[in-house]
Amino acid sequence: MSRHRLAFGLASLLTLAIAAVTLLIGTGNLCITSTARPEGGTARTVPARADAGDADGDGIDDQTDILEGALAYVATRPRYRSAYYAEGWPDDGCGVCTDVVARGLLAAGYDLKTLMAADIERGPEAYGIAEPDPAIDFRRVRNQQVFFERHARALTTDVYDRGAWEPGDIVVLPEHVGIVSNRRDADGIPYLIHHEGPWQRAYEEDVLARRAEEVVGHYRVTGDLSSPAS
Repeated sequence: MSRHRLAFGLASLLTLAIAAVTLLIGTGNLCITSTARPEGGTARTVPARADAGDADGDGIDDQTDILEGALAYVATRPRYRSAYYAEGWPDDGCGVCTDVVARGLLAAGYDLKTLMAADIERGPEAYGIAEPDPAIDFRRVRNQQVFFERHARALTTDVYDRGAWEPGDIVVLPEHVGIVSNRRDADGIPYLIHHEGPWQRAYEEDVLARRAEEVVGHYRVTGDLSSPAS
C-alpha cells in the first residue's frame, strides 16, 4: 500500500471516529462534562437570614437545600439532550439547564412542575402561552424567569455587587439558567452550577465574570413560591 493511500485511509478513519464521537455527544449518549468542583477560589457559606424558609421541614434552610440539590443533581453526571418527556421530569439520565434549577428546588421541597402549571393556569397571559403543557412548560428558560419574577425576590444583575450574591440564588442569562455556587473566584465573583451543552467541560464553572453583561435575571427564594413575590 502506498503512503498516499495509507495516509488517506488513516484520515478517513479519523474523520469517521470524530463524527461518531460528535454524534454520541450530540445525542446525549456520551458525556464529557466533569463533576469535579473547581480548584482554588474561596468557599462561602449561606448566611443565616430572617427570611430563610424551610419548605420541606428538614431543618435546613431553602437556600442551602437548593444549592445542595443542584450539586447532587449534577453529581449524577446528566448527559445534555433537549427532549420532551410525557411525565415532565427526564428519566433517562439526560437533561438541560432548567433541570439543574428544577432539581435544586425539588430538593428544597418545591415541585416546580406543579407550581408553574398552577401559575400558568392562573395567568397564561404573563407567560404568553396559548396552550399550556405542564410536561414541558416548567423546563423552558423564559417560563422559569417569568415564574421567578412573579414569586421569588428579584435582585441585582450586577455580578460585581459581590455582597448581593449568595449560594443557592438563581441566575438567568439569555436562553440559559443556573444556580449560584458557594465557591468564588479570586475576585469574589461566584461560580455557576449549570448545564449548557454537550461540550461543557464541567458543571460548575467560573463564568459569571466574563459573561457579566449577559446576566438578565437574579432571584432568591425567600418563602412560599405559590404566593406572589413581596
